[in-house]
Amino acid sequence: MFKHAQLESVKSWIGDPARGDLPLHARIQRAIRQLILEGTLGAGRPLPASRALAQSLGVSRDTVEAAYGQLHAEGFIERKVGSGSFVSERAGRLPARGAPKRGPASRTSGRLSQRGSAMLKDGGVRDFLGPRAFAPGVPETRNFPLPTWERLERQVLKEYGTKALLPSLPQGMEPLRRAIADYANLERGAHAAPERVLILTSSQQALVLCANVLLDAGDRIFIEDPAYHGARKAFNAAGLECVPVPLDADGMLVEHLSRSEQPAKAVFLTPSHQFPSGATLALDRRLAVIEWARKHQAWIVEDDYDSEFHYAGKPTACVQGLDRHERTIYIGTFTKSLFPGLRIGYMILPPQLVEPMTVARTLLDGHSASIPQLTLARFIEGGHFGAHVRHMRAVYAKRRDVLAELVHSHLGDFLTPRVPAGGMQMPCFLTGSIPEHKAVEAARREGIDLLGLTALHASHERQPGFLMGFAAHTPGEMELAVRKLAQVLRKLDP
Repeated sequence: MFKHAQLESVKSWIGDPARGDLPLHARIQRAIRQLILEGTLGAGRPLPASRALAQSLGVSRDTVEAAYGQLHAEGFIERKVGSGSFVSERAGRLPARGAPKRGPASRTSGRLSQRGSAMLKDGGVRDFLGPRAFAPGVPETRNFPLPTWERLERQVLKEYGTKALLPSLPQGMEPLRRAIADYANLERGAHAAPERVLILTSSQQALVLCANVLLDAGDRIFIEDPAYHGARKAFNAAGLECVPVPLDADGMLVEHLSRSEQPAKAVFLTPSHQFPSGATLALDRRLAVIEWARKHQAWIVEDDYDSEFHYAGKPTACVQGLDRHERTIYIGTFTKSLFPGLRIGYMILPPQLVEPMTVARTLLDGHSASIPQLTLARFIEGGHFGAHVRHMRAVYAKRRDVLAELVHSHLGDFLTPRVPAGGMQMPCFLTGSIPEHKAVEAARREGIDLLGLTALHASHERQPGFLMGFAAHTPGEMELAVRKLAQVLRKLDP
């Protein structure tokens, strides 16, 4: 018969609300299994007769028999007619696990690869999951035409039926690839065709593919300084050497690429709206970087970040469309222009990279879901995407101006804003002696999300401040948040 403590342990399993979804016999079975794994019940130890245990636990004998039957099937106990049930000799050879240990030691005891350690050290990419005040890169979703999306999704299900439930091809559904190619050619001046489009889950996945398919560990890649943190972390995790290139008001100083003593095999650019400065890469520099890539047989990784939201005329044509040498990989996403939960991004690839990138993509997640792809294709083809972008462009432009005025009015003693020509966030620079990290942490405790600028720099020439996202917040919401942020900064001001 069980000792009192062992019987109480089984009873606690039965009565634990966290395990309430498990059938009663499964809770009994797992409680006894845990006692065996912990070494509390050693090899050869007899178990109570099913009738006696059922009476002690206040359950039916059939319930206990079902628990014993599962333990026997798994090899934890042996059952002998006329003798009863015993802990098996095989289970007795398992090392005693004891109670699970918690704390820092148990979390860091597993040895990681150099790549895994680099990923952990870099901390991954922190997404702002909710539209808390000033979280950068978060779009307004309350204005999204959800009824239209639902109608198009029903059309997809009606036309495709159960075929829509099947996996997509790794390269993506042809209707969506065709819609993206047509849109990029018309709106971004790209040189695209459906067979050159690869559908992905995000621009971050595209960056990981570029880092691992185009370059080897130890290879050099030029990056903007400051740069989008997700790109730099993807490159660092792949073991690449990131070489920072400074910026000015016209974007990356591309002449530094040719002056570098050691050649690089690629350059990463956000030419439409440089992240985080908001600068647009000048046309002569676009042509210069294309010539550099041709001369050195290097790759240009173009992240067309926030290109849809340009507030001063039409945006400049993308680098990919200007590159007749086909050395540019163009990255786009619908996460910012539509809604974050869509999880659809894409690359427009040189012909020679389509197969390698598609094959490599199968090692990550295989394919993107078919139904959202087919719905998005109809959303683009029907003109709904263009209409939504035009509407949100006007909304975001107004919100940008409101935030600039609010910063001047309420935060002028602490911050200087740099009003961007486009995008969804505004860089603001600290003018006093408040440490950036303290401002960011104090704001977060008050429900305000800011992205510090210092960590986005690779060089030591940094100006402290943070990005303030304005896209997801109405003027009234921003005013309340700015007033709260002003209170936070006043408390920190020495």
